[in-house]
Amino acid sequence: MAAAPSQDQSLDDWLAYIETQHSRPIELGLERVARVRDALMLTTSAVVITVGGTNGKGSTCAMLEAMLRAAGYRVGLYTSPHLLRYNERVRIDAKEVDDAQLVDAFALVEHVRGDVALTYFEYGTLAAWAVFARAALDVVILEVGLGGRLDAVNAFEPDCSIVTGVAMDHMDYLGDTREAIGFEKAGIFRPGKPAVCGDPMPPQSLIDHAKAIGADLRISGRDFGFSGDKTQWQFRGKAQRRSSLAYPALRGANQLLNASSALAALEALNERLPVPMQAVRQGLMLVEIPGRFQVLPGRPAVVLDVAHNPQAAAVLSDNLSNMGFFSDTWAVCGMLADKDIAGSLKNIASRVDHWLLCDLPGPRAANSADLAEVVAGIAAELGLKPGIATFADPASAFNAAQAGAKEGDRIVAFGSFLTVAGVMQAVETKRSS
Repeated sequence: MAAAPSQDQSLDDWLAYIETQHSRPIELGLERVARVRDALMLTTSAVVITVGGTNGKGSTCAMLEAMLRAAGYRVGLYTSPHLLRYNERVRIDAKEVDDAQLVDAFALVEHVRGDVALTYFEYGTLAAWAVFARAALDVVILEVGLGGRLDAVNAFEPDCSIVTGVAMDHMDYLGDTREAIGFEKAGIFRPGKPAVCGDPMPPQSLIDHAKAIGADLRISGRDFGFSGDKTQWQFRGKAQRRSSLAYPALRGANQLLNASSALAALEALNERLPVPMQAVRQGLMLVEIPGRFQVLPGRPAVVLDVAHNPQAAAVLSDNLSNMGFFSDTWAVCGMLADKDIAGSLKNIASRVDHWLLCDLPGPRAANSADLAEVVAGIAAELGLKPGIATFADPASAFNAAQAGAKEGDRIVAFGSFLTVAGVMQAVETKRSS
């Protein structure tokens, strides 16, 4: 096995190294992370908020970060995966941590881990914690990578936990029913601590687990909620009312679900982290997150969305229907083979006139020819006659879409973070050329 890089080597060298240190890319369990966490001996007085759920985690984290920063707090945010740079995963006060800080944190984890084999995500989670613990923060927001109960993030004790929603995804790891998946998501709840659930119809397993451990469970529609009209919306919590709120800067009707979950968490933490109305308004107006129904400027319209499961694809379909009229929609799509490909593509098929299906890097990727077969079957079932073409990578598919699309058309790239990342890289390349 290769020796660890030195601290004067690059972040890319370290990332290449940590990719080789475990035999499997995903290995759920807390024992390894807990052992290295204890060896690090790093703690923080910051309030810790852990965010899990099938969809909406990233948006909820971004809204929390924006509102808390507007209230004057120093905020650390750990999310995954990244789109263009690993540094996107670790932010302090909305700024990506630089290479030197990450290399220093990776070197520290490597120094103390001994013979513990860590996955890529576990290394990254421990390194992020090391960065945050040294930064004198007021709040640390941790986004769960996969599931919850056995995810590396769950090795760190939260003061409040959020499950944004429970849907079918990662069934090979979490179970093939909402009840099984709900139990895994609920594993981030803690006895006596606020546990926010943004799903208005959560699995009974989540409710039962929260009750069994004595968590302070707050469910959307029961303990908090929202209402609104075309110009503004209102949040109703257990004790707080937030009125005359502007809609979040993040696009999509589903963002009110995420925003209300974030506000429910802030209500629960009000004694330690009071957030005034002006900070709520400012944070929601300024929040940004790439790849979540992100519409790029120019024509034809380009929409980037990391939707990669049936629920997220259905939300994307609804959001596309609310954009107004476009002559044709060109879909650049690549997916991972372990996703519900047919369920995802069927939920958006009626919006798509031209499919540009692409291969993705890595062993988990679905073949574009297989995607084309699935699309053809869905089209026949629904009586649709879209164009279907395959490409070697997202950039090639996107370039073909741009060449074929008219000014009044739109291009939507979705299906995986890797798809959106490839298209974003192609856009950046064109801008810089």
